[in-house]
Amino acid sequence: MAAPMTWRRLVVSVYSPAITGVFTRISDRLFRARDRRGGSSVLLLAPLLAEADPPPRRVPRPAGSTGAQGSGGLCAHFQWMAEHVPAFRVPGNRIHVLTSPDHFYQTMKARIKTARRRVVMASLYLGTGQLEQELVDCMEEALLRSRENADAPDLKVSILLDYTRGSRGFPPETNSRTVLLPLLRRFASQMRVSLYHTPDLRGLLRLLVPQRFNETIGVQHIKVYLFDDSVIISGANLSDSYFTNRQDRYVLLENCGEVADFFSDLVDAVGDVSLQLQPDDSVTMLDGMVHPYNGNRQAFSVAARKRIMEVVNTAHVRQQLLNGSQDSEDDGVSEEGDDTWVFPLVQMKPLGIQIDEQVTQRLLTDAGPDSSVFLTSGYFNLTRPYMRMVLGAGAIYRILTASPEVNGFFGAKGVAGAIPAAYTLIARQFYGQVCRQGQQERVHLHEYHRSQWTFHAKGLWYYLQGQDRPCLTLIGSPNFGYRSVHRDLEAQIAIVTGNEELQGRLQEEQQTLYQRSSEVSVATFERPDRHVKLWVKLVTPLIKNFF
Repeated sequence: MAAPMTWRRLVVSVYSPAITGVFTRISDRLFRARDRRGGSSVLLLAPLLAEADPPPRRVPRPAGSTGAQGSGGLCAHFQWMAEHVPAFRVPGNRIHVLTSPDHFYQTMKARIKTARRRVVMASLYLGTGQLEQELVDCMEEALLRSRENADAPDLKVSILLDYTRGSRGFPPETNSRTVLLPLLRRFASQMRVSLYHTPDLRGLLRLLVPQRFNETIGVQHIKVYLFDDSVIISGANLSDSYFTNRQDRYVLLENCGEVADFFSDLVDAVGDVSLQLQPDDSVTMLDGMVHPYNGNRQAFSVAARKRIMEVVNTAHVRQQLLNGSQDSEDDGVSEEGDDTWVFPLVQMKPLGIQIDEQVTQRLLTDAGPDSSVFLTSGYFNLTRPYMRMVLGAGAIYRILTASPEVNGFFGAKGVAGAIPAAYTLIARQFYGQVCRQGQQERVHLHEYHRSQWTFHAKGLWYYLQGQDRPCLTLIGSPNFGYRSVHRDLEAQIAIVTGNEELQGRLQEEQQTLYQRSSEVSVATFERPDRHVKLWVKLVTPLIKNFF
C-alpha cells in the first residue's frame, strides 16, 4: 500500500509533469525565433495542459451511408473509409481472434520460429524477464536456421521500440536495448533495432525531466507483430505480464500479404526517422535524417510526416486501383470469399497525422438510434470531443474500463499510485454528466474485475441497427484518451466484415470481456473505497494529460 502523501512529497511527485507546461510557455517565447533559424538547443512542447486544438476536419459523408444491412449494405455504409485510407479486402476466415495472453505469446513464438522472410515487431518496449528472453531466443533460432538453410537465406528481423521506455530498466543497466544487443552483434547484417524518440522531449525539458517521467511526453506506442505474410495487431506490449495475466486484445491476420506489407512498410518508415541501435549500444541516425531532439523540431516533423505518409498514400492509391479492378469483375465479393475489409488507421499528431482521430470521430457521430457501440479502454479518459459525441449520439453505448484494483498502476509508488483513484474521479465526472443529461438508459459504464489480473484491453465493437453481431471492430494501440490522440504514435485497424463466423468470434470476444464486469451506478462512487483524496483531485488534470 502506498505511503501517505505529504505536501512535500506531492510537490516532488508532480514537479516533473508540471514543469513541462511552465517550460513550454517560456520556451515558446524565448526560442521560437532561434528554432526558425535552425538552432536546436531548446524547443519544448506546445501547451500540454489544455485541449485547445481545433477539431479535426470532418470526413465527408457520402450519400446513402446509413441504414446498411447485409454484405452489400455494409460495403455502402463504411465505403467512406476507403476514400481516405487504404482498404484491404481479405477473406474473413483468415482473421483469428486470439483469446488470452498465453495464446498471444505462444502464437508469436511459433510464428517467429517458422518465419522465412521477415519478422517485424513494433512495441513500446521489450521486457527483460525469462519469457521475453525466450522470444529473443526464438529470433536467434530463426536467424541461425536462415544462415544454414538455403531455402530461407534472407530472413530479416526489424524491431521498433520507444527510445525512452526502451532505454529505462530495473536495474538501470538492464533494459530493452541490453536484451537485444547480443542478437544485434551476432546478426548485424540481418537485424535492425530502431528506437523512436519524440521530437517534443528536447532542450531543457530533456535535461530536467527524470527518466521515470520522460516517457510521459510522448512515445512510440504502436503494437504490431509481423511474421512473413501474417500479422498480429494488438494493444499488448512485449512484457511478461502481457503474456500471463494482463488482459488485452489481439487479432491474427493470417496469410494477408498486402496488409502485412503495409505494416512492414509503416514500421520501416517510423524506423527510418528513429535512432538506430548499434552493436556497441550507441545510437545513430540514418544519413540525411533530421535528429529528433538535436535537430530542428519543425524540420524533423515535416520529414517524418512525409516519410510515413508516403507509405499510407502509396498503399491507398494501390488499393483503390486494385479494388476498382476487382469490383468490376466480381461485384464486390471475390470467389475466394473476400467478405471482409481491413482499414489501417494511424494517429501521430506530433507529426501532423490524425487519420485515426478523424475516422473514430466519424464512427462515434454516425452511431444512430438502435445501433450499439461497445467501447473499452484500460485507461478511461475520453477526449472532450469524443465525450461530447458519445453524450450527443443516438446509439446505445456500453463503455468498459478498469476497476481500480485491475488498473496497471494500482499500488504504485508516488504520483503513479494516484492514477487508479484519478481514473475513478474521471469516471465519476463522466457518469455525472450522463446522469445530468438523463442519458442513463443509453450510456452505460462498466468496470472490469478479475483477481490477480490487470486490464489493458482497448477497442470498439459496432452493432448496426437490427443486428445481433458486430459488423465492425477497432483494435490496436489507441486508448481514446488525450495521450493517444495528441501525444503518442498510434496505429489500429478497423475490421468491417459480413462474414458471419468472424462476426460471431468478435461477439464472443466482446461478451467474454463484459461478463467479467459490473455496471457502474451512483452507489459505486459513494463507497468508502472510492473516496478520492484532495491531493489526487489536484493532480488529476496532470494525470489526464500525461498518463
